[in-house]
Amino acid sequence: MRLIVAILAASVCLGSGAVLAAPEPGVAPKSWELEFTYHDPQRIALTLPGDDHPSTYWYVLYTATNETGGEVDFFPTFDIVTDGLKTIEAGYDISPSANDAIRTRHKKAYPFSVDPMKMYGPLLRGEDNARTSIIVFREFDDETDSFTLYVGGLSGEVVKIVNPRYDRGRPESEDNPMFFFVRKTLAIHYDIPGDFRTRLEATPVRTKQEWVMR
Repeated sequence: MRLIVAILAASVCLGSGAVLAAPEPGVAPKSWELEFTYHDPQRIALTLPGDDHPSTYWYVLYTATNETGGEVDFFPTFDIVTDGLKTIEAGYDISPSANDAIRTRHKKAYPFSVDPMKMYGPLLRGEDNARTSIIVFREFDDETDSFTLYVGGLSGEVVKIVNPRYDRGRPESEDNPMFFFVRKTLAIHYDIPGDFRTRLEATPVRTKQEWVMR
């Protein structure tokens, strides 16, 4: 659904031939904004309890810090969108054992990292209250040349836009919304070097980081 909203917001042809441009995030923050530091995606192969063969996961270590004027409710979202427009949602079909194994792998550097589900909720102000955790994804296919990691929930900036395809002859619903709400979201772009024979072992290369409304 978030991808559909992004496509509609980015370019929608109206009856007059005009194009509805996507709203741009503010140059200066218009609302609260959290600090987000991270390591680029890494892979790990794990044979989980009950499995006969290892499964490969992508994961990202990150820290969220609240340096705003007060407490913020932190409800992050993480998605990868590949160049083939496949969307992979963080945490989907991820065993808790995989989360534990990844956190154990980095326990020396991040001894106080928390389970991903415990990142949600009030985030107190100050560096002493910063929280570190992981984002975990199932591995995507070897045909992917590039992907974008979208991180939501870092900003309170929200824009309400009219749905130009809203059908006034039908009741408003999830399939026929009158408005869309897009949020300031961090987009981190990566290339995967090599071809399908080497890509499964390649290290992603970060190419750009930007704020978008999504």
